[in-house]
Amino acid sequence: MPVSISAMTARLEREVPDAEFRIDDALVAVSTLMTSVVTARRDIRGVPAVEGQATIQLLAKAQLALAGVSGDVLRAHGHLVRIGKETAGYDLHECPEFASPAGRQLHAVA
Repeated sequence: MPVSISAMTARLEREVPDAEFRIDDALVAVSTLMTSVVTARRDIRGVPAVEGQATIQLLAKAQLALAGVSGDVLRAHGHLVRIGKETAGYDLHECPEFASPAGRQLHAVA
């Protein structure tokens, strides 16, 4: 069943910012975990520092991967905006607000 351009646009206007927000949440969560792991390694006596190094390297790798994912989704967002302009003739000056209430607060600060 064909979907109208306006229906698909409305769907994407909700889903793209929501995906961006969730990726940022994941990045914050991994960063928080990294802080806790490094703090534990530093503050817990009797555990050799080398014991936590592999964990720290894995978390750093996860952070880097999430930063890459974030960039890819932002670029995809730009592509979708361009497609909307070319296909539907939309004059999109700004993208819609973030889907989550916290996202709206963060967007207002940015």
